Amino acid sequence: MAQVQVYNQEGRKTSKMELADSVFGIEPNKNAMHLAVVSYLAAQRQGTQSTLTRSEVSGGGAKPWRQKGTGRARQGSTRSPQWTHGGIALGPKPRKYKVSLNKKVKRLAMKSALSSKVAETEMMILNKVELEGIKTKAMVEVFTKLKTGKKVLLVLPENNDVIYKSARNIEGVKVVTVNTLCVYDILNCSNLVVLKDAAKKIEEVYA
Repeated sequence: MAQVQVYNQEGRKTSKMELADSVFGIEPNKNAMHLAVVSYLAAQRQGTQSTLTRSEVSGGGAKPWRQKGTGRARQGSTRSPQWTHGGIALGPKPRKYKVSLNKKVKRLAMKSALSSKVAETEMMILNKVELEGIKTKAMVEVFTKLKTGKKVLLVLPENNDVIYKSARNIEGVKVVTVNTLCVYDILNCSNLVVLKDAAKKIEEVYA
């Protein structure tokens, strides 16, 4: 069983938590993680960019000059790509950048990312976070006492507005729930901080 240190919000070690090897102790599959990251980044692209082709630019209905006898190259329209204000040749058009992954690859990528964080001792379990109200300063103190790095991913078992709003203005800190956890966020953080209840929920979902 993989073991991870458990801390309280004062930064003190309280115990060690045993995590399921099937989720937190597998051999990381780099290929699966790469595919998951590519899929995530592709999904962030809107794909709404669009340029006008020669058929969509207004004007250019009349032939600029007659076909022969002028000494100039023949032209059929002033809206051809080589003309100023002409259409764009081979320009971008709206498209979807979606990269589909099957469920097995998604699950393998998630388990690999979590296991890599445990193996590199970049994951810690937090007993719970109790704040008197929405206070960024209080949340900064929690991370300071835990001695986390510059990029922190805090995983909650469910939505908590007090914690989320207290942490959202802290540079380098991202708060997610188990349902919104993704491989890219896990690999992109220097420290993965998971609440104890969230760790149990992750095991239930991916076991």
